[in-house]
Amino acid sequence: MEQQQNTIWYDEASRLMFAELVNVFYARELPKLAELSDHQRLQRLLNSLPYYVERAATHIIHGDVPLELDSFNGCWLAKQKTQPKSDKVANEAFFLNKVKVGLVAPVLCAELSGVTVRLDSVDQICASGKVHCNQFGWFAMNGDSLTPPEMQSIELLKPTKALMVAACCGHTWHYGKAAPPRRLTLREMLLASAINWSHVQKIKTSQ
Repeated sequence: MEQQQNTIWYDEASRLMFAELVNVFYARELPKLAELSDHQRLQRLLNSLPYYVERAATHIIHGDVPLELDSFNGCWLAKQKTQPKSDKVANEAFFLNKVKVGLVAPVLCAELSGVTVRLDSVDQICASGKVHCNQFGWFAMNGDSLTPPEMQSIELLKPTKALMVAACCGHTWHYGKAAPPRRLTLREMLLASAINWSHVQKIKTSQ
């Protein structure tokens, strides 16, 4: 990682991209932190923010995400396809037999603001037939949420390249039609750099 960070500054284009990404990530994250009323949590997050901002920018520059990067706005670009649908049979076959802890997986989220695909990471797999994701909680092996958030429908999906592209680009649909994309959180930008793009159903072995 240290070697990667050093090589950024040997390339003027990479240096400019790094600066643009850092600026946009700070601009994106600081307003969210300003809304926190828990001062101890706010202090912890502020202390760690520079590390995660620089780490995300570095991983993006040296990563292998096969998408067009808009560094000025801190987002990836790709043609938007039709709204994804769930296949519970395919979900169950994958999560019962092939999923591994650490996998970056797509979560289909339907709420009032539209339908989106979010990135999350698998951190627990239970023999009783459940899988846990770091942000969205517990799911059945067919993808159904066991802890759905209020005013939101979520479903864990078998990873495909199309779903990962949609998640990384913030693609959004209203009533099945394409809508303006949402901006990814800093956490999602980091998760995107951990996707194994050559085989999205397997864990990336090197970061």
